[in-house]
Amino acid sequence: MTRAIMLQGTGSDVGKTLLVAGLCRAALHRGLRVRPFKPQNMSNNAAIAIGLDGSPGEIGRAQWLQARACKVAPSVDMNPVLLKPQSDVGAQIVIHGRMAGEAAARNFGAQKDRLMAAVMESWQRLRENADLIIVEGAGSPAEINLRDRDIANMGFATVANVPVVLVGDIDRGGVIASIAGTHLILPDEDRRMIVGFIVNKFRGELSLFDDGLAAIERFTGWRSFGVVPWLKEAALLPAEDAVVLDRAPRGGKGRLTIAVPMLSRIANFDDLDPLRAEPDVDVVFVPPGRPIPPVDIVILPGSKSTIADLAFLRAQGWDRDIASHHAAGGTIIGLCGGFQMLGRRVSDPTGTEGLDRDAPGLGLLDVETVLEPQKTLREVTARSLRHGVDTSGYEIHLGHTTGPDCARPVFGIDGAPDGAMSANGQVWGTYLHGLFTGDEFRRRFLADHGVEASPLGFEQRIDDALDAIAEALETHLDCAALFAAAR
Repeated sequence: MTRAIMLQGTGSDVGKTLLVAGLCRAALHRGLRVRPFKPQNMSNNAAIAIGLDGSPGEIGRAQWLQARACKVAPSVDMNPVLLKPQSDVGAQIVIHGRMAGEAAARNFGAQKDRLMAAVMESWQRLRENADLIIVEGAGSPAEINLRDRDIANMGFATVANVPVVLVGDIDRGGVIASIAGTHLILPDEDRRMIVGFIVNKFRGELSLFDDGLAAIERFTGWRSFGVVPWLKEAALLPAEDAVVLDRAPRGGKGRLTIAVPMLSRIANFDDLDPLRAEPDVDVVFVPPGRPIPPVDIVILPGSKSTIADLAFLRAQGWDRDIASHHAAGGTIIGLCGGFQMLGRRVSDPTGTEGLDRDAPGLGLLDVETVLEPQKTLREVTARSLRHGVDTSGYEIHLGHTTGPDCARPVFGIDGAPDGAMSANGQVWGTYLHGLFTGDEFRRRFLADHGVEASPLGFEQRIDDALDAIAEALETHLDCAALFAAAR
């Protein structure tokens, strides 16, 4: 009989994603068939997964990572509802890996019955081939103003009868109050679902918090499953939320410097993780309100809303910074939505992204893009036409790009050209996500810019990090008791 346990947080970004991934790998090491599950995710970082009919669908990259921790292929059932923010007040809804409309935040409650039905459908299917399911909540159950429309936290846990472990982040401060306060304000039905708590991201001597654990247990009556130290391996794994970019290093002393503007709807920014891992490369994420500094390369990342982010980019003055960088001979690269921005124009005749139907691009590539409702979703092996080496990646995008510069493609995918390049090679763009994960392609790319790549095996590094995190959780948590609490 399949058992399940759910991790919920006292807030966003308390480390639930990493803990679920680590616990999945720990359960795998114990010989269990384990699967991750997140009823509802909100993220523009998406990944390719197996859809209900066997064709590709999309899920949050967090569940892709957790599936990797389980050493199984990712499935759309692991994240049946994905919300992809398109504006401050609305999001695209993805159900079972496929676009299923849009919703304004104020009207989201009206979608609950439809979305909960999809969640429970996936839940039942996932249980058919697992000994243990580790569920990740979203945000916090303490958001009691949203309880009547919740399907991501206690709204799911109470319906599916899944016990909950509450995770608090001590690094941000106030962890005793956040856990005890959650206990205080939860209704009785929800409070009864919680079987214990975890304190995460502790820096220093763990025993110094023994009195804190005792205080939380006294206030709540919940047992402690342990304190997790600050895990340096967490930085080696793809991040789910763009909030982490606010804390990204602003640059060091690398021989090659790369600037990445933090677009308002930035998507799949983990494309840059392999470059960030290189010791001789500095990747600087430029926050809104700051100019793009003098660098060797500017990379425009993916975007959930290309036209809206073009306007955002111009509002920051980044278009002028990029033009100056271009005039000085600097390299400019566009990835997916960033590729679309580099062209002469982006058109949205059917209003796929919103009310704005047309916008001038940056004009650095002689191409134009027309956005279309049908989304391209696929994993691919692409061949670098410049270097003659393969790299793996995936495509998640709306639209079709054409123009004279497409006659100089960047990659070949299944015999078809991808991307475009300026005549002098200074500016190029591609629809391929994940291109830098290929070690040989990354080595050749860096060599083009005078930098010798490290012997880093990027994909192996992710698996090694998952193993190290699992080992740390086995050391610092009572994993036997936590897994025994599953029902």
